[in-house]
Amino acid sequence: MPDIEPSKPPVRIPRTVWLLGFVSLLMDTSSEIIHSLLPVFMVTVLGASATTVGVIEGIAESTALIVKVFSGVLSDYVGKRKWLAVLGYGLGAVTKPVFAMAGGIGWIFTARFIDRIGKGIRGAPRDALIADVTPPELRGAAFGLRQSLDTVGAFSGPLLAAGLMLLWHNDFRAVFWVAVIPGFLAVALLAFGVREPEPVTMAGKRPFPITRASLAKLPGAYWWVVAVGAALTLARFSEAFLVLRAQQGGLALALIPLVLVVMNVVYAACAYPFGALADRMRHRTLLMLGIVPLIAADVVLAQSAQLAWVGAGLVLWGIHMAATQGLLAAMVADTSPGELRGTAFGLFNLASGIAMLAASVLAGALWDLLGAAATFYGGAMFAGIALLLLAMRRK
Repeated sequence: MPDIEPSKPPVRIPRTVWLLGFVSLLMDTSSEIIHSLLPVFMVTVLGASATTVGVIEGIAESTALIVKVFSGVLSDYVGKRKWLAVLGYGLGAVTKPVFAMAGGIGWIFTARFIDRIGKGIRGAPRDALIADVTPPELRGAAFGLRQSLDTVGAFSGPLLAAGLMLLWHNDFRAVFWVAVIPGFLAVALLAFGVREPEPVTMAGKRPFPITRASLAKLPGAYWWVVAVGAALTLARFSEAFLVLRAQQGGLALALIPLVLVVMNVVYAACAYPFGALADRMRHRTLLMLGIVPLIAADVVLAQSAQLAWVGAGLVLWGIHMAATQGLLAAMVADTSPGELRGTAFGLFNLASGIAMLAASVLAGALWDLLGAAATFYGGAMFAGIALLLLAMRRK
């Protein structure tokens, strides 16, 4: 009778990935309580224009992406990732009270800028840590899981904000104070709950990652992923414009946060399935499929500000985010060597950050000069260009 090999236990997503996911959930809850109301707060309370909103959001979000270059490089250089992430989450937590006390646009800009520096510091080390502890065959699922938990926070925050706005009669500042609590809980969970694996030992002194010799180790496939990510970011401007579009449709102030709830419920529900799918099909094909809902969302949102149209656009936008964000992270991890993984994530986000600044400033200018429809048609055009570039790449 032939010997029967004992079945191997199933490979599971590591505990560290789950904990990092819950850290993201708590911080996103904190951030989205504020961000779901901030565009309307700036326009209705502080008197800002759409262009001003676009500039602030563009600088803030691009800062987060650009700072990831330095945190990713540093995490590779010192061989440690966790405490850089703690620093980044800590900066995000300490800025939350500033929004509640803001007396003008300058306060908002400063708080958003420092908050996004914190996001930039934590992003690349966290993603590299996930890649470090996860088997290659589970990376798509691991990044999808982290993104799903992150997105649970992204819709629970606006949902809580909407309830508090109704309870406290549109008191923006009181709602902003509540955001302080989950922010500091996230920092505590990361600092005391997550254990970092020992770095890979290297003979001699660890080289600085950004050198000509080190960058030469990043293959052409990686740089192609960088180009695709930047093109998609040009097509996907700040979500602040989704909130302003819903306000144009007559949505009550207290219900404005539900805009991000709708989008992020779809995002959270679809992120893990798309992440698991990324482990089973060609990444280029899935990325192309993920761009189609973004084009459709922009066209729908351009057509009308009526709430039914806005709702349909939000659902399509959420599907697009779920299909592409975890996938791009997995593609960066798969195309970069382990000793340069933090640097790889950082450079990827540098390109995306420059594109985000351009996209948000352009979106705000189009909104003020030509109307809201022009903003969304412009996004659809850039998304179409990204889809065409993907279709033209045969290999």
